[in-house]
Amino acid sequence: MNRIMEALENVLMPIADKLNNNRYLNALKNGFLIALPLIIFGSIFVVLANFPFLDQLMSEETFAVYQNTLGAASDATMEIMGLFVVMGIGYKMVEERGGEAIYGAAVALGALLILTPQEAEGIEGVIPTSALGAEGMFLGIITAFVAAELYQYFVKKDFTIKMPQGVPGGVSRSFSSLIPTSLTLTVFLVIRIGFGFTGYETVQTFIYSIIQQPLTALGASLPATLVAVFAIQLFWFFGLHGQIIINSVMDPIWYSLNNDNLAAFQSGEELPHIVTKQFIDTFLVGSGGTGMTLVVVIAILMLAKSRRLRETGKMSLPPAIFNVNEPVIFGLPIVMNPLLFVPWLLTPVVVATATYFAMSVGLVPPPAGVIVPWTTPIFLSGYLAVGNHIMGAVMQLINVVIVIVIWYPFIKMLDRQYFGQE
Repeated sequence: MNRIMEALENVLMPIADKLNNNRYLNALKNGFLIALPLIIFGSIFVVLANFPFLDQLMSEETFAVYQNTLGAASDATMEIMGLFVVMGIGYKMVEERGGEAIYGAAVALGALLILTPQEAEGIEGVIPTSALGAEGMFLGIITAFVAAELYQYFVKKDFTIKMPQGVPGGVSRSFSSLIPTSLTLTVFLVIRIGFGFTGYETVQTFIYSIIQQPLTALGASLPATLVAVFAIQLFWFFGLHGQIIINSVMDPIWYSLNNDNLAAFQSGEELPHIVTKQFIDTFLVGSGGTGMTLVVVIAILMLAKSRRLRETGKMSLPPAIFNVNEPVIFGLPIVMNPLLFVPWLLTPVVVATATYFAMSVGLVPPPAGVIVPWTTPIFLSGYLAVGNHIMGAVMQLINVVIVIVIWYPFIKMLDRQYFGQE
C-alpha cells in the first residue's frame, strides 16, 4: 500500500504543481472568484422571486409584477456573468505580469464587446445578453486571455507614449496604455471582420459550435463528472487543494450548465441538465466540505472511544457545519492516511452517482441554477438549490446515510488503532 501511495504521489505532485502555477488557470479561477459575489447576489433574489406559495398568496398579476421587479437583480448579474469573469481574468493576467491591471480588465472587456454582434431580435445597436452570459462564456474566457497577452506584449515592446515629468500619474498611465490598447483592439476588430466572410458569420457562433457545445455536453455527463470528483478527492488525499486544481478547468462548463437551468427555471420550462455547478457544490461539497466530512465528524462523535478522535471531532464540528473541513482533513488525518484512502475516494463517487440517478428518474428536481453560497449548512442548501423543494433536503439526508454506511467500518478501525495506542 505504501508503495502505491508513493507512486501516486510521484505522479500527482508534479501535475498539481504545474496546474497550481499555471497563470491561465490561476487567472481563470480568480476571474470566477471576482464574479462570485455578484452571482450570489443575483441568486438570492431568484430564490425570493420564486419562494414557495407566493403565487397562491398573490393574484396572478401581482405575482408577475413582483417577479419582474426582483428579476432586475439576476438580469444585471447572473445573466451577464461572463462580463465580470472576463474583466476579472484580464485584470489578474496583467496584474501577475506587474502591469496596470485595470487596463487589462478594460482591454479584455473592450475586445469581447468588439467581437459581440450588436443586434438582438432584429434590432440594431442592442447587445444580446446571451452573448454576455453562459452562451458567450467560452469566447469571453479565450478573448480575455488573448487580449491580456497582446496588451502586455505591446507594453513590453515599449509601444507607449511617454509623458513629460509633472504630468499627473493618472493622465500619464492613460496615455501610456493608449497604443497597446489600440493595437490590441484593432486585432480583435480584424478578427470580427474576417469571421464575417465565413459561414459562421460571428466568432460567437464558431466558438459555441466547435468548442463550447461539445465540452458542455461532455461535462454534463455522469462519467465525466465522476472523473472530476475522483480527481478532486485524489489530489486532496495528498494535501493538494483538489477544488482549486479541478474546478479551474471545470467551472466554465459547470457554470454554463447552471445558467441553462436557471433560464429554464425562470421560464417555467423543464430543466435541461442534472450536472451543474450546484450539483457539485450542494450535494457533494455542501455536506460538510470536500468528501462530505460533516457526516464523518458526527459519526466520530457518536462512535469513537479514542480521546484523540473525539477531540478531533469536537474541534472539527463547528466549521464543518459551514462546509469548512480542513481541521478534520489534516487533524484526523485523512491526508496521506492509507487506512482512509478507500472511503475518501469512494464516498463522493457513490453519492454523486446516487444523486444523479435520483434526479434522472424524477425523484428529486435537478438544480434550478440558483447559486447557493457554499457555506450554507446541509439540508437548507439542498432545499434552496433545487428551487425551494423539500426533496433537495431529502436527497442530502439519503446521502448522509450513504456516507455513514461507507465510513462506519473505517472509523471503527481507526478508533481501535488510536484507542489501543492510548
